[in-house]
Amino acid sequence: MSNKLENKVEIEKIKRRLLPEQVVYQIVNLLTSNKLKPGDKLPTEMELMKDLNVSRPVLREALASLETLGIVTKKNKKGTFFNKKIEGHPFSIMLSLSQNDLKSLMEARIILELGLVTIAAEKINDKQLQKLKTTIDQISESSNNYGDFDKEFHAIIAESADNPIVEGIITSLLIAHNKTDKQFIKRNKELTIKQHTNIYNALLDRDAYGAFIAMFDHLNGVKDRILMNSNI
Repeated sequence: MSNKLENKVEIEKIKRRLLPEQVVYQIVNLLTSNKLKPGDKLPTEMELMKDLNVSRPVLREALASLETLGIVTKKNKKGTFFNKKIEGHPFSIMLSLSQNDLKSLMEARIILELGLVTIAAEKINDKQLQKLKTTIDQISESSNNYGDFDKEFHAIIAESADNPIVEGIITSLLIAHNKTDKQFIKRNKELTIKQHTNIYNALLDRDAYGAFIAMFDHLNGVKDRILMNSNI
């Protein structure tokens, strides 16, 4: 497939407040509308800046998000390309199109993590269990800024599912965690420790049902607090 575009790609200008998420939407729309295909080269930065009417920092932040999602790859001196296996990452695409929809992001997290923690109850090993316990201790010993330890806790559970089919979903899950984590103005460390400990104990006991209930209790509370803070 040729990377050169025979005709100039027409992109709808962003008329409202310029945000990287809107740029992400417009770029992904090139793919979902079949204007470009997996493996194709994106227009140059100068062309995108002009067509989208955005600044270079806004564009680059959007492209960085797309690269993290596994949708594009930047090649030195060659440009930015849609990944050829993009069709294998539908969840990443949907996530990129819903960056500002906090309710949908949290619902997606709940759906994914409830399944993952159930599988983890069967597959998690002793080393991973110890790592989980360590993150709980780190949260306990930290100030109120413990987001990284929180994310690591959830990442360990996701990775312990040890399923190659959900590897791309796990990456998207962590991106969703980053997005929702930023919404907290005030954290409740004691509650986080209690809920993480409940999840850990259920996994330690290989109790899939208990892990499911503990994870739902944790994430449903997170969702409620986020939506309350964001006035959604």
